[in-house]
Amino acid sequence: FNRLQHTITGWPGGKPNTDDSNRPERALPAHKRVIIFSPHPDDDVISMGGTFLRLVEQGHEVHVAYQTSGNNAVHNSDVLRYIECYEEFANHTNSKVASQTEIEKLKLALIDAKDNSKLKKIKALIRRGEARDAARFCGLDDGGIHFMDMPFYEKGGIKNKILTEEDIQLTMNLLRAIKPHQVFAAGDLADPHGTHRVCLNAIFEAFRRLNNEDWMKDCWLWLYRGAWEDFKIDEINMAIPLSPNELLKKRSAIFKHQSQKDRPPFPGEDTREFWQRSEERNRNTAKLYRELGFAEYEAIEAFKRWKFK
Repeated sequence: FNRLQHTITGWPGGKPNTDDSNRPERALPAHKRVIIFSPHPDDDVISMGGTFLRLVEQGHEVHVAYQTSGNNAVHNSDVLRYIECYEEFANHTNSKVASQTEIEKLKLALIDAKDNSKLKKIKALIRRGEARDAARFCGLDDGGIHFMDMPFYEKGGIKNKILTEEDIQLTMNLLRAIKPHQVFAAGDLADPHGTHRVCLNAIFEAFRRLNNEDWMKDCWLWLYRGAWEDFKIDEINMAIPLSPNELLKKRSAIFKHQSQKDRPPFPGEDTREFWQRSEERNRNTAKLYRELGFAEYEAIEAFKRWKFK
């Protein structure tokens, strides 16, 4: 009971000017540098949107790094809508536009359900725009938004995903540039095509190689879940309670990812929308705490600290 009691905090970046001996995060530095790694462009807000909002509100220097483009998970109908919007706007303004032949080729490729490099780029840009919109909603300016486009995802197809040296170097370069005090990474490894696992392995390997650098002594790694599974109660090291209003704000951030609403291309075995899965898991975690005798919260986002030996 005492151990679980000390996991609960409203200060995911640590509470300043307090004794932190029984708190999940350090009080100092009061304003931390934070990286949230998101395997797909929506994992950050699905799994830790409330915590994301709280970190920004409490004055931390927050960065979000979208590890893959997510271009495999966009419906062709979404692409067609953007192509036609582009085409009609160009005609309306008499602007220079891609040749009609090129546009017709893109439309034919959509009808034939054959992705080519240009279609994949459009899909990536759709998801990039949605991610940027959600991050801005959470309070970030564009300087805190990073798109990594990790090569393993771009080259490996939907299922053939093998971590490359370039992926590891990209991850190391970002960590070195920011020198974070906190890193959040996706620890739910049940996504259908294994993307989360490869992304997490890139972070683990980057941490291993950077382990002897001085700034790494102050860098803590927190794992989150939510899109595909949740932590068991005995695995939780930090629990962030969310109010009803914060849960609604989190839902609004998830809704910025319009291409993933209703039924995403790869929903897995769970037919619910991602916001529904996320809210139910967050509410279930709060219910577990309540049943163990703790205060009644609307929802809780849970995290597990990963300690490197």
